Amino acid sequence: MQNSIGEQNQKLVLEALDTLFNKKDFDKAKQFWSDRYIQHSRLVPAEREGLFGLVRTMADVRFEHDMAIAKDDFVWVHSRYTSASTPAPLVAVDIFRIEEGKIVEHWDVLQDEATRDESAGGHPMFGDSFANERS
Repeated sequence: MQNSIGEQNQKLVLEALDTLFNKKDFDKAKQFWSDRYIQHSRLVPAEREGLFGLVRTMADVRFEHDMAIAKDDFVWVHSRYTSASTPAPLVAVDIFRIEEGKIVEHWDVLQDEATRDESAGGHPMFGDSFANERS
């Protein structure tokens, strides 16, 4: 059975994020991000090179995802970014638009990950345990 466009795009986005944030393979990452990439983020500089430059400055940054969903040209990823340069892990909903097999646009909603003591609802923001309680 052939994968839908959404499934193909979801696979592309997850591979792209792993390649850039975890493997730090900037040459390979260029195949996933368009040279016309548009960034809608408070924290990430404009264009593909702005994103790549930010990742270069945060050598220990790591990406992981909990959930992903795709519809046509859009992919939503519930993710966590960790780095010693941030006071707490950032939990995100990243939204990507894909065009002709490349990421062309990105939006995010970011917030610091809450500890159990900080969680008003008593449930973790990412996965099934609080970050400060993981081994």
